[in-house]
Amino acid sequence: MSKIAVFFADGCEEIEGLTVVDMLRRAEQEVVSVSVTGSREIHGSHQITFFADTTFEEAGMDAFDGVVLPGGAVGTANLGAHEGVVAVIKKFAEEGKLVAAICAAPSVLGANGILQGRRAACHPGWEEKMVGAEPVFENAVTDGNIITSRGMGTSIDFSLAILAKLADEDVISKVKKGIVY
Repeated sequence: MSKIAVFFADGCEEIEGLTVVDMLRRAEQEVVSVSVTGSREIHGSHQITFFADTTFEEAGMDAFDGVVLPGGAVGTANLGAHEGVVAVIKKFAEEGKLVAAICAAPSVLGANGILQGRRAACHPGWEEKMVGAEPVFENAVTDGNIITSRGMGTSIDFSLAILAKLADEDVISKVKKGIVY
């Protein structure tokens, strides 16, 4: 079983991150919500306050097999400004570990050279910020160990693309059936 971290910053698009947490837990995968704010409390982009499982400082990132970056313009800026997040995504991408980003967050991957020569999706209007990528207008795009997606409305497809890297088709079918997908 893989261990996946979902990074949450203030200003994040709540559904984009929490859908991944929910779907992976339904599939009995180990997924940890990780706050990058220094506190477990997160203030989302739609004034929804929630608590992460742990903080970046407490998480011990070497124990993880992949990371997920939710979008939201402010949340994305906060993720991109966090030196620890940037170091982890670069290291994981280089090691072939799962690196996934949705909505505006693929711009963080682009800014750090992770999308060079790869197919990737993002929220409409953010294409030029996916430096080096070939923009693709699909709900979820997998290119090797990198998974990207377009926005809140594609959160389930994004989660299923992540799950496709972690579980077999029986597990995925069970999850789809359980959420009436």
